[in-house]
Amino acid sequence: MNIKDLYIDFFLSKGHKKLNSAPIIPENDPTCLFNSAGMQPLVPYLMGQKHPLGKRLTNFQKCFRLTDLDQIGDKTHHTFFEMLGNWSLGDYFKDESIRWSFEFLTEHLHIPVEKLAVSVFKGNDLVPADNESADIWKSLGIPNERIAYLGEEDNWWSPGPTGPCGPDSEIFYWSSKEPAPTKFDPKDERWVEIWNNVFMQYNHKEDGSFEPLAHKNVDTGMGVERVTAVLEGMDDNYQTSIWKDIIEKIEEVSNLSYQDYPKEMRIIADHIRSIVIISGDDAKIVPSNTDQGYILRRLIRRMIRYAKKINIDINSDFDIELANMIIDKYKKYYPELEKNKEQIFNVLTTEKKKFARTLEKGLREFDKSIKHLENDKIDASLAFKLYDTYGFPIELTEELASEHHLKVDTEGFKQKFKEHQEKSRAGSKGKFKGGLSSTSEMDIKYHTATHLLNAALKIVLGSHVHQMGSNITPERLRFDFSHDSKMTDEEKRKTEQLVNKWINEGLKVEKLEMTKEEALKTGAEAMFASKYADIVTVYKIGDVSTEICGGPHVKNTKELGKFIIKKEEASSSGVRRIKAILE
Repeated sequence: MNIKDLYIDFFLSKGHKKLNSAPIIPENDPTCLFNSAGMQPLVPYLMGQKHPLGKRLTNFQKCFRLTDLDQIGDKTHHTFFEMLGNWSLGDYFKDESIRWSFEFLTEHLHIPVEKLAVSVFKGNDLVPADNESADIWKSLGIPNERIAYLGEEDNWWSPGPTGPCGPDSEIFYWSSKEPAPTKFDPKDERWVEIWNNVFMQYNHKEDGSFEPLAHKNVDTGMGVERVTAVLEGMDDNYQTSIWKDIIEKIEEVSNLSYQDYPKEMRIIADHIRSIVIISGDDAKIVPSNTDQGYILRRLIRRMIRYAKKINIDINSDFDIELANMIIDKYKKYYPELEKNKEQIFNVLTTEKKKFARTLEKGLREFDKSIKHLENDKIDASLAFKLYDTYGFPIELTEELASEHHLKVDTEGFKQKFKEHQEKSRAGSKGKFKGGLSSTSEMDIKYHTATHLLNAALKIVLGSHVHQMGSNITPERLRFDFSHDSKMTDEEKRKTEQLVNKWINEGLKVEKLEMTKEEALKTGAEAMFASKYADIVTVYKIGDVSTEICGGPHVKNTKELGKFIIKKEEASSSGVRRIKAILE
């Protein structure tokens, strides 16, 4: 049985309800481009909002992080990964959480207890050591020598300077074939972290003090790729059952061996999986120069560069073959991949054609530039321009230079590349932070306004209109919807008038709970119907809008102010985008 199925079945037996994985693209969360942790879609409920399914939840979640891009190509890092999680929303706490973690690992995954070690928070001047967790572990048979007391950087969870926070207890597995040492040394890399149990126990107050939370939560996470490697006795994730067939296909189309080209093949395998997951999302992300579209473009081009490097014919359908394998492997868990198969293939085919042309332009730029060199060396600026503008890896520039008996200032290039990375990280830091961000009053107003806008567009343009995505900040809303032509000035005016009419009528905003089936029968709009659980929250605004949505929203439309459309433009094929403000 698949590890995901085993995990879900176990926690269902402990009274949890299964959540479907949230989309890889967050809904109404401007703080990040992708869901980067299993807990991220549950933020409102971890902050105290009641969840329709109750207080015990479990799921597997699609996650994506770009922070490790430079490390993709080693044995353990991935851009897309899956997280297993279970949560207690003000229900059970440390005792049950730790005991169930131990039970699942030892009785269901059959990991010997002598291969396990744990860490707990050692305490500081303000918060005591987490002896409670340590005592529970001891009662389960984990000896003192296998329990490490560590500081804030290792065993304390906090989303910011104030708010909910608390200790966590991490579980480690001895990955070496040698006998595990009696004493646990967290610095020994042969001890691999496989599970983390976060205990949201305290409220960090503005004055710096800590008080116990009235509403204590548990948030756990275990990576599918890492635990699979552990269970299969592999120190290389890409040699596990998750990747084995993909790597074999890359070997076949390149006619080369993984043993000789592990980095290149890992990058191709990792990136094609991420490309399929992102482009197969119902948000219909396509390559572009901004936000998620930029990341998607970057992944496709990087994959193609590395394919070319190991002699794969990039004009062949190698990428489509690999994408098909990924779709078949994951469609049971993420059915949207099968539904959006053509969309995935179109994204790959279109972007590959564009990059092929870019490669040709880059080659022409190279030939033109070397005619004007003052010596026999390509300087750092030219090398970086070829990389940044035309997507040339430094290895390709060096290869071309060698053919013309030239050298490359690789050290200068590395410095420029490092400066570029630092600027990129600084620029994207906010968009990848995720986590428990605050929801402002204006965020709530704009969230409610998107419901009215959606309803108005259906009246003005037709019933074919559906929400395809949204992004909200305290300054504006951005709303993507299905429609294949530019809106006329008259259509925009009518849409504005309708929204403002409903605002001025002071319509009541009601929050209802019902089964998903009942909600859909009432005609409730649902951006991603398949992702919702059996019991859903529905927001009804007068008689004009009914949507399945997690919230939050205002109580009455009069709170919104005046609605103004600032811009209407194309987002992607068949999708339009409106930017609007409230005054």
